[in-house]
Amino acid sequence: MSDKPDAGPGGRHLAVGLVQISMRSDPEVNDARAEDGIRRAAADGAKLVCLPELYRSRYFCQTEDAANFDLAEPVPGPSTERLAALAAELDVTIIAGLFERRAAGIYHNTAVVIDRVRGYLGKYRKMHIPDDPRYYEKFYFTPGDLGFASFRTESAELGVLVCWDQWFPEAARMTALKGAEILAYPTAIGWHPEERDEEGDRQLTAWETVQRSHAIANGCFVVAVNRVGFEPEPGGASGIEFWGRSFLAAPDGCVLARAPDDREAVLVERIDLGEVESHRRAWPFFRDRRIDAYGPLIKRYADENDV
Repeated sequence: MSDKPDAGPGGRHLAVGLVQISMRSDPEVNDARAEDGIRRAAADGAKLVCLPELYRSRYFCQTEDAANFDLAEPVPGPSTERLAALAAELDVTIIAGLFERRAAGIYHNTAVVIDRVRGYLGKYRKMHIPDDPRYYEKFYFTPGDLGFASFRTESAELGVLVCWDQWFPEAARMTALKGAEILAYPTAIGWHPEERDEEGDRQLTAWETVQRSHAIANGCFVVAVNRVGFEPEPGGASGIEFWGRSFLAAPDGCVLARAPDDREAVLVERIDLGEVESHRRAWPFFRDRRIDAYGPLIKRYADENDV
């Protein structure tokens, strides 16, 4: 491929790589596994490669333990330098989720964009922070303060959000309005094994459906890259079974590629970025938005006396 996405009769073509991996307890091992996945995707032609959320460690948010803050690092820092060298070597753009140490006592769940030509372009700090059983992220992460953004890379206009953000249509819409052609969601989500038989199918279906809806409503591609495999709760009898199922959806919501729920996978799918323009022309949701009527969206709830 050339330095820029291919131009063809349908538009601009781009091969997208999704690296779904299971994490180990050693960050250096996870670095090596992530690099292997990126190399495999690049060998299959990928020019944009996405890794999961917090890919350098197991999902430590299952418990509240201050010792886990030692896993954090500055961003930019060692990981962005390593990824930038790899991106330049392989001629790929990389999206990766990192645990950012901003200052003593201030940490973020952060996704970085590494351009294949210009190196580290910037970061997005996760805006929506969950607090649920085995997802105790509010203990670790300060909510993002960089806002929503689209990064102009050599591959495409990339909007980057992180995991829990994927449930919020406002986040997808704001990022698309910044110019994003692709919404990428590094992710860590799965089942509580004791709930899987009763709730599993509904949870998984809801997760995929809401993101496919973001693709439709915003006329863009959606890339969701999850980890996979069982990770035990430290000191506990259970844990989280991460369900994998990383996928790529087109602007019409059609799933173009989907990974399995029980093993690692590296997927590469070629997309036509020209579809963003054609879908936004055919389904002009941006044109027909009633921006004059959306004021209550900035309120916590539209109480009767506030309307």
